[in-house]
Amino acid sequence: MKRVLITGGAGFLGSHLCDHLIGRGYSVVAMDNFITGSPKNISHLKKNRNFKLVKHDVSEYITVSGKLDYVLHFASPASPIDYLKFPIQTLKVGALGTHNALGLAKKKGAIFMLASTSEVYGDPKVHPQPESYWGNVNPIGPRGVYDEAKRFAEAITMAYHRYHKIDTRIVRIFNTYGPRMRLDDGRVVPSFIGSILRGKPLTVYGDGSQTRSFCYVSDLIDGIYKLIVSDIHEPVNIGNPNEYTVLEFARKVLEVSGKKNKIIFKQLPVDDPKVRQPDITRARKLLGWKPKVGLGDGLKKTIDWFKQNS
Repeated sequence: MKRVLITGGAGFLGSHLCDHLIGRGYSVVAMDNFITGSPKNISHLKKNRNFKLVKHDVSEYITVSGKLDYVLHFASPASPIDYLKFPIQTLKVGALGTHNALGLAKKKGAIFMLASTSEVYGDPKVHPQPESYWGNVNPIGPRGVYDEAKRFAEAITMAYHRYHKIDTRIVRIFNTYGPRMRLDDGRVVPSFIGSILRGKPLTVYGDGSQTRSFCYVSDLIDGIYKLIVSDIHEPVNIGNPNEYTVLEFARKVLEVSGKKNKIIFKQLPVDDPKVRQPDITRARKLLGWKPKVGLGDGLKKTIDWFKQNS
């Protein structure tokens, strides 16, 4: 039985990854300090003999007894509200946390995966964004704590791969949505759904012409798994290439929910990306992966989950 450590295992993506790997016969150790993750996300796994939870801050030295075949580093605040609230912790988990997780992988002879992000592209001047694009990031802006933490994490991951010969993977995750997101995490999907459930207007920033691409969580986890079991060391974009303006997306959420909430407009935040769309050519060719869940179906599942869990 393969044994896996997932840092950030109680988070939105980490918890779904726990489910997926246990379902495939892996033994999973989830590590989380619950700054943004939730015990509820993994409560259904507590009695599973192939699951273990360790409460720990990965910015501190990591030790795990026994063998490890994989170390998957998914720990980090991931929404603007979170990384603006915890800027130092975000930088530390991207730098010290990644260093510690890589050190553990080296010690155990394990394959290492870094959960990176489309934010490494910043406010891109190339559209859609291929993995070869180096990005356009403001290192001292308010979003820089997240963007640069992930860019550093990619750099140290590749350094460990080249210098220590660690077997590494880097997944660049684009906007993902689905069950277990937090209504108050500040990202557009839970923000819009939260407004609908509370009977409040949907807030669109700027004129709503900025674009985003939305990948349902099951598609993302499928792509991540395909990358884990591949032998690809270079970064790979995993996301849905279907692009929507934020205003179009707000109207789509209202359509799926059957509600008629108003849409209001507020000033665009500093350094908010104007466009975001993954070029998934590499994932298609090398992993045989593409998203399957349509936006309407994914939104319906997500809205239904929030209705039952809010």
